[in-house]
Amino acid sequence: MTTRAVVIGVGHYLPERVVPNAEFEKSLDTSDEWIRSRSGIERRHFAAEGETTSDLAANAARAALENAGLLVDDVDAIVVATSTPDLTFPSVATMVQNKIGMTKGFGFDVQAVCAGFIFALTNANALIVSGQANRVLVIGAETFSRIMDWTDRSTCVLFGDGAGALLLEAQDSDGDVSDRGVLSSDLNSDGRYRDMLFVDGGVSTTGDSGKLRMQGNALFRQAVEKLASTAHTALSKIGLNDDAVDWIVPHQANIRIIQGTARKMGVPMDRVIVTVQDHGNTSAASIPLAMSVGVTNGKIKRGDLLVAEAIGGGLAWGAVVLRW
Repeated sequence: MTTRAVVIGVGHYLPERVVPNAEFEKSLDTSDEWIRSRSGIERRHFAAEGETTSDLAANAARAALENAGLLVDDVDAIVVATSTPDLTFPSVATMVQNKIGMTKGFGFDVQAVCAGFIFALTNANALIVSGQANRVLVIGAETFSRIMDWTDRSTCVLFGDGAGALLLEAQDSDGDVSDRGVLSSDLNSDGRYRDMLFVDGGVSTTGDSGKLRMQGNALFRQAVEKLASTAHTALSKIGLNDDAVDWIVPHQANIRIIQGTARKMGVPMDRVIVTVQDHGNTSAASIPLAMSVGVTNGKIKRGDLLVAEAIGGGLAWGAVVLRW
């Protein structure tokens, strides 16, 4: 028998405030048409004043627990992927622990920017497979609205806030590709590309949080190639190819990147979960958000084979193959 980390619950949370593209026309030389044509984004959610990343994450965690029909005492660990923590420390995961009333187990954060959820999911899978935990909440949560330069129209219109969560459980399986759960993963990073996407502040440099900076065209060229490659690598580890995939659940950064990656993988867009139009780029939250929406909309069903892939600052990128 083989132990697999199986998804038994999923949930998400979006702040109440919805910001349509037209709102940016008041302060920037931009338009709804310009934003849509270049990114596919129509609207995004922004956290309210005083609403933190841990607030969003805790709400998504509660939704995942409710979906699974379990209580917080059934959870052994929390892994949170975020680049926008409430504080430098302690971790968002421990704050979520407190907010949902979890008084046992452990929690920690993973920081790989937009690829963060892939890294967090891979770590959570390892915790379960190694026997360190039986049930793990894996959460992606971001408040990127707090690090935007509102004078830079090339970046500030792209990002939004939100959170998504999966509840994973250890289950015995046959050890083949028909198993439910995480089947394979592929993680990568290359620090030579740091300047393509970064925040120009930090504790040991400027002493403040800084603002997001991005070289959009250069990042686009890297993204499509690296996302398709990491997805193929993750599939090849278990002897599968693109034809086996029911759904691609990509990082929701830009519709052009999503379409380009799907073409390179030979997967039609009707087998791709797309939420970028409604949420913008929510960084580490985008994949679990998209998974939760896909389940809610009746697209993702038990037994479907999913490939999730993402790329973010670092550069860091990777993919996970998961049977729902």
